[in-house]
Amino acid sequence: MGKSQRSGVLIVMPAWNEAEAIGNTIRHVLSIVPQHDVLVVDDGSKDDTPRIAAEAGATVLRLPFNLGVGGAMRAGFKYALRNKYSAVIQVDADGQHDPHDIDRVLAGLENADISIGARFAGRGSYGARGPRRWAMFFLAKVISGIAGTSLTDVTSGFRAANERALRQYISHFPAEYLGDTIDSLVVAIKSGCTVTQVPVEMKARQAGTPSQGPIKASIYLARSGLVLCFALARRRTPRAAELHAPLSGDIAGEGSA
Repeated sequence: MGKSQRSGVLIVMPAWNEAEAIGNTIRHVLSIVPQHDVLVVDDGSKDDTPRIAAEAGATVLRLPFNLGVGGAMRAGFKYALRNKYSAVIQVDADGQHDPHDIDRVLAGLENADISIGARFAGRGSYGARGPRRWAMFFLAKVISGIAGTSLTDVTSGFRAANERALRQYISHFPAEYLGDTIDSLVVAIKSGCTVTQVPVEMKARQAGTPSQGPIKASIYLARSGLVLCFALARRRTPRAAELHAPLSGDIAGEGSA
């Protein structure tokens, strides 16, 4: 990565076939927060995502096949710990997360182990309707009770973690749909991590089409409820102090970057 003064923060972008958007996203991020390093975890892309990401200034970790967002992020967390980063923030490769909010979300780590960039917290105009919004509201209420603090957007992927949370995440960070947000958050809280939220704005995708529609929204509602039930039923994982940084060779796809 080659910066003379590293901030100790790693921006992790999971990416699967994001060639159309990822170059501009990386360049925009680095123009706003050049003090942070960017790692793109290429999740088995079939297009030019890895090459474009590298040319835009990111380090690229290539996974041999598609693992999903959870699997890609877990590889990124292991990379961060092994390379002695003090914090990680997840940023979407499609350009929806505003780089101006990165340091604001990271600032939340001054008072908590996990900081969530929240869409429904009085800032921005992002909206969700119908079953999808009902699910988000229900999940936020339940997880707020578990966390002992008010949370409005527990499905947001725009979140940061300190070293304590990173060690928790590498022990339990599911690859299943919604597991990377709901399941991982519930288990982290049950294992002793604290959480806060920071209001952020969400931008439109730079490329591609978001998945919407009443049928998909209803499926989202059902799946989110199931994921929450599974998360609540899980035993806590070892506390962060009991976990160790990954050894060389523990990172999926290592050596293929």
